[in-house]
Amino acid sequence: MASTDWLDINGWVSLLVGFSMDTVHDLLPFYQSEFASVQPMLETLISTSIICTIIFGLMMTTLLALTWIERKFIGRLMDRFGATTSLRSLWVGESGVTAGDWWNQLPLGIGAPIGWLNGILNSIAGNDHKLETISRVNNRGYHGIWFLLPGLFQNVADFVKFASKEHIVPEKADKFVFEIAPVIILATTIMVFAFIPFGPHIWAANPELSLLFMMAIFGIAPLGVFFAGWSSNNKYTLIGGMRSAAQLTAYEIPLLITVLGVAVLSGSFNVIEIVDFQIEQSDTWNIFLLPLGGALFLITMIAEVERIPFDMPEAEAELVEGWWTEYGGMRWGLMFAAEYMRSYAACLLFALFFLGGWQFPFEDTLASLPVIGGAIASILSLVPGVVWLIAKAYVLFAGFVWVRASLHRVRTDQILEFGWRYLLPLSIVNLGVAIYLRLEVWTGESWPIWAAPTLSLIALALFIIYAIDEDKDALAYSRRPYNIQASDKAYPGKHKE
Repeated sequence: MASTDWLDINGWVSLLVGFSMDTVHDLLPFYQSEFASVQPMLETLISTSIICTIIFGLMMTTLLALTWIERKFIGRLMDRFGATTSLRSLWVGESGVTAGDWWNQLPLGIGAPIGWLNGILNSIAGNDHKLETISRVNNRGYHGIWFLLPGLFQNVADFVKFASKEHIVPEKADKFVFEIAPVIILATTIMVFAFIPFGPHIWAANPELSLLFMMAIFGIAPLGVFFAGWSSNNKYTLIGGMRSAAQLTAYEIPLLITVLGVAVLSGSFNVIEIVDFQIEQSDTWNIFLLPLGGALFLITMIAEVERIPFDMPEAEAELVEGWWTEYGGMRWGLMFAAEYMRSYAACLLFALFFLGGWQFPFEDTLASLPVIGGAIASILSLVPGVVWLIAKAYVLFAGFVWVRASLHRVRTDQILEFGWRYLLPLSIVNLGVAIYLRLEVWTGESWPIWAAPTLSLIALALFIIYAIDEDKDALAYSRRPYNIQASDKAYPGKHKE
């Protein structure tokens, strides 16, 4: 199917701005020729400003769900509820603790409607319940109030906390660099989203080499990380900044080579054309042709955003928050938000490079089914591609959280060894596979029917072989970051005296 849908944000904005500028031109009685000379430049400026605002708003709005997914999913994985602060907290408090009837202290009786609304909300979604045990617990957020999304509004509470804290610069810090480092990290992270298309017609910038521009900007943020660690004049932050620089260097190169493999396979350095190649020409997602590339991209991106198991540069227990130890208040909050933005960008890029972007899974196959294929195609055409792209990003981020809950932190020397000795050679192998597929296997119209199944099965077989491999020497000397078999097994009764 064609890589297009009805949600043509860029087209609508261009039409609206063009109509407005033509109207202004017609209303000018004496300066129409002068205005006509600058009209194209004005249209470009206004259109770009509007679409950038839309992209930024879309990114920030959909980003809110990531912190909620992190808190709730990892809580469930750890057999806990996770964050429970919800909209109900405005009228029932937390665990029954409230500010009392504060509205009665407002002058001129203006608090009476607030008290009335509070009573209505408590009667509808309060703590009282028909079961006495639930009422006694004083919190029935998980007994019928699920639609208020417990935990989501905790993001708002965190923002208020960060925004209200005082900003303190260490006395002997390099104040200029200390202040500019968060700006570098946040600005470059936001600039990445200018080159990420949220749909076939929802993007802020689409140059021919958008992939190169985006990866170049993505690689600037580590400089801000190092500046923040060095300028704080703190041994912990300096060690964290040095570890971060070493780690990001070790994983940036395999990441770029892996992305180069995607560009070679798709025949373009333009992100939208890479998605179009998977949807229109190849009719096969890149994950089935480059499964090794997908695994490498996922691992290197987890390391690039410094999430567990690669979060040693900011390990709380060992380094007291690492390179951002001396930051507090909103600057710490902005850098924390930038980390989630980079994680969000990583998930979106994986969906664009390997999962067909904004295409629904098996869309062409479902649309070609007899009898029901037409109905399915009609239903899918009503849903804009941005919905499928963001849904894929959310699922991938849940995978990030799953990895965080499953794996322990890796030592710095093991992180660097894994990046240089394993990921770098494998990324070169992946690039060689991409070059071979493009030059020798690609027919110009579609892939041979055996290509995707064969490559996927080979990757699966190699993964199984590696997973069951038992290197006794590596196990004995702890040469592997992870071991699938414990050297000293624990079982019931073993350690009884």
